[in-house]
Amino acid sequence: MVTLINKNMSDVPRHPEKRNRPDSVVLRKPDWIRVRAPAGKGYAKTRKIVHEKGLFTVCEEAACPNIGECWEKKHATLMIMGDTCTRACAFCNVRTGLPQALDADEPQNAAKAVVEMGLNHVVITSVDRDDLADGGAAHFARTVKAIRAAAPNTTIEILTPDFLRKRGAAQIVIDAQPDVFNHNLETVPRLYPGIRPGARYYHSLRLLQSVKERDPKQFTKSGIMVGLGESKAEVMQVMDDMRCADIDFITIGQYLQPTRKHVPIDRFVTPDEFKAYETIARSKGFLMVSSSPLTRSSHHAGEDFAKLQAARRKHEA
Repeated sequence: MVTLINKNMSDVPRHPEKRNRPDSVVLRKPDWIRVRAPAGKGYAKTRKIVHEKGLFTVCEEAACPNIGECWEKKHATLMIMGDTCTRACAFCNVRTGLPQALDADEPQNAAKAVVEMGLNHVVITSVDRDDLADGGAAHFARTVKAIRAAAPNTTIEILTPDFLRKRGAAQIVIDAQPDVFNHNLETVPRLYPGIRPGARYYHSLRLLQSVKERDPKQFTKSGIMVGLGESKAEVMQVMDDMRCADIDFITIGQYLQPTRKHVPIDRFVTPDEFKAYETIARSKGFLMVSSSPLTRSSHHAGEDFAKLQAARRKHEA
């Protein structure tokens, strides 16, 4: 993850489909990216529990293409601290604005939902809360602890914001001892000004590195989207940067434009290219790699956690 930001776009290959087309044009999805509409009893039951508890999920708020599959299996990524983000990332479908005050009952409600859904593995994420002194770190920690108390056998994965300029915030969350600490880099550093303007690539790297320094037993995880105009060399540099930060698990998925107002897709990356990225990532020493068009940070998180544990045992043997 350690290349200097270069605003010169001329050396980056551009897909011919995007040349001379207006940004308002949405590329037609290829067959490998299509998914079925949500349906089924499991989906309906998960939706009912989430809504009854007054919880938000990134599955709905970010319009995840895997919502039907995951909710049918009673897998959900709970999004705490409201549905309004203080950032305005160009790729994200979560609303931007001034968030409401934190719900003091949310940690317990999240724990009750985990118990009611019978989850073996839960993912907790959140909007960015730059309006809070600690970025919401203490609320994150309370949620982890509430779930741990209510469902001690459930493994907990968190997908956090970057806690930019929030001194000591990351340590609060790390000390809550989640099983997996995930923070997504999202894209290559050159594209940050246009894609993730409120964040800093090297700060995000440092956040992930600090997890291992404070608690080496915690798994660390991060992901990027492709199809935004990045080059293969830039993706490989991000992999190297992640390994320098001792990140265990990398996810690579296709960027999908939520609406015409969001940054357009540069191109659809083929399944063969995703497979090649997986091979390269494994050769660089990641314990776990998920690379496919529909890969998302929380997709198959429970199954992947079991594989991650097995990979560590094999590596330490």
